[in-house]
Amino acid sequence: MHEVDITKYKNKSYKLYFTTILQVVRKIIVLIPVIIGSIILGILGLTFIPEGIKNRNLDFSKGTIVINNHAIRVEIAETPAERQRWLTFRTEKLPFTSALLLVYDKSDLYSLWLLNIQFNLDLIWFDNAGNIVYMIKDAVPCSNTLDAAQCTYKNTIPSKYILATTSGFINYHNITKDSKVKVVSI
Repeated sequence: MHEVDITKYKNKSYKLYFTTILQVVRKIIVLIPVIIGSIILGILGLTFIPEGIKNRNLDFSKGTIVINNHAIRVEIAETPAERQRWLTFRTEKLPFTSALLLVYDKSDLYSLWLLNIQFNLDLIWFDNAGNIVYMIKDAVPCSNTLDAAQCTYKNTIPSKYILATTSGFINYHNITKDSKVKVVSI
């Protein structure tokens, strides 16, 4: 590393200034490999998750909702851990007669990051009264861990529930913004 000779500066404030800069540069030089290593380790951890975790059977509780007079069997993700796991690593698409219902404690703006989702989804956000407040058809999952902006979907009006379904579900059931969702049992 190139050393700077600060003895040529007569003013003490310059010496202090350059000494401080040299200390900061030395700390940065030490931190750069640590930061790069952490990023690489994080990416590898997300990419190569052990099969025991990927294929772990997570039994969600079951319930029923009705949309446009169609009864839909739902798996319910209501705890933070269940909502975090939701459809990740699931390889089989949900049939059009079922879905996954994410239930939150209060109405708010909720985003879904489609990391480790294996197929395109239709997403429906709705409120306590069953009003659909936001829908996304054919939401594309992340192609890699670095494209979070391209595969994160967020409602614009507060909702309490998110219905995650296989792409095509909205068209199959003729769901529009005016459709009502009735929670029969959760």
